[in-house]
Amino acid sequence: MTQRKLIRPKLSEVKEKQQKLTKSKKPQPSGQTFAEIYYYQKQIHNKTPMVVVLTDGEEVRGIIEWWDQNAIKIGRKDLPNLVIPKHSIKYMYKDERAIQEKKEEKKETEEKKKDNGA
Repeated sequence: MTQRKLIRPKLSEVKEKQQKLTKSKKPQPSGQTFAEIYYYQKQIHNKTPMVVVLTDGEEVRGIIEWWDQNAIKIGRKDLPNLVIPKHSIKYMYKDERAIQEKKEEKKETEEKKKDNGA
């Protein structure tokens, strides 16, 4: 019977191969696209009137004042502000009616300024 010799690669060779493999792999994409962040920042900056529909069907109208990872704060006219957890939000959209009213009010104030100045 002949003795068999175990052939084992050197540790440095194994490390080099591992490093080459890890360098050639693409990094895994992060789970965040930053679209949500951009959307909230834009709505807050423009003070866009929003309608937030909750999971139970209730609609909350107001302006987004603040947000974080788990909640948003809605500022409402003549009503108390609300902090709504995101998990209870079904969807949200711009309040077109309030936007239109806001434009009409702006027109009226501009017309009054023109009338007073003339």
